[in-house]
Amino acid sequence: MASAATPALTAGDVLTFSEVRRFERVSGLRGALLVAHAWGIIITAMVIYALWPSAVTLLGAIAVIGARQFGLVVLAHDASHWRLFPRAKVNDRVARWLCAFPVGAADLPLYRKRHHRHHRHTGEPDDPDLALANPFPVTRASFGWSAVRDLVGLTTGAGLLRAWRSYENAPAAWRRLRGPVLANLVLLAGLTALGQWHLYVLLWIVPLVTWHQLVSRIRDVAEHALTPDPEDPLRNARTVLAGPLTRLLVAPYWVNYHLEHHLLVFVPCWKLRAAHALLLAKGYGP
Repeated sequence: MASAATPALTAGDVLTFSEVRRFERVSGLRGALLVAHAWGIIITAMVIYALWPSAVTLLGAIAVIGARQFGLVVLAHDASHWRLFPRAKVNDRVARWLCAFPVGAADLPLYRKRHHRHHRHTGEPDDPDLALANPFPVTRASFGWSAVRDLVGLTTGAGLLRAWRSYENAPAAWRRLRGPVLANLVLLAGLTALGQWHLYVLLWIVPLVTWHQLVSRIRDVAEHALTPDPEDPLRNARTVLAGPLTRLLVAPYWVNYHLEHHLLVFVPCWKLRAAHALLLAKGYGP
């Protein structure tokens, strides 16, 4: 007779009760500081380009802002797990209007429902994100062409076309788009009031449709592509250590600790590095 399958590892297997309680605590102050930090970097990059306009400062600002736009997505993702602010209404309103809507992301409840399915069925046929990792491995030429498509805006264009075709009618489209449209109108109005309306195009739309897309692709590959065992939470996601430059341009807000996030889904993003260190100390490094 075949032996029963080994139960999947859970948070309770690797953490004590007191450790779980310590790691699950959410801080409204830390959440607010993270959102302010993201927008502070975006504003600083815009100011630097406005004061010293050149090809170098433009390209640098596009990369920094595009990565921080992805950082806003990371913070919205934390909010989808109720980890950005302790109060549910504050958590969702801040995540919607200051994180998700400005970068055109879907409304939070819709994303939350889909994303929780990803956690329940990671790497399995019912995983809604399976298509992001399934194509790998690919050739260098194929990945290079995908990166070029990201950087020239073709990926964004294709995504917008698919989204438009998915809308059943104009009212349905408006229900999905009104949040992003209103948030972007506010951003455009603010820059226009400062006499810098062109920065909305150069340093908001351009980063969003170029570098942000490439960073999103790199993260999709790093997190789940070619992981060996969808049933093992220590082998169905991947953590990639990141230095300061990588954190600035590719992996903001501890998103690179993705294995820890899947295993300990209740941990706010700003505690993931400490969770990583604790898992190493407990012998889970290999």
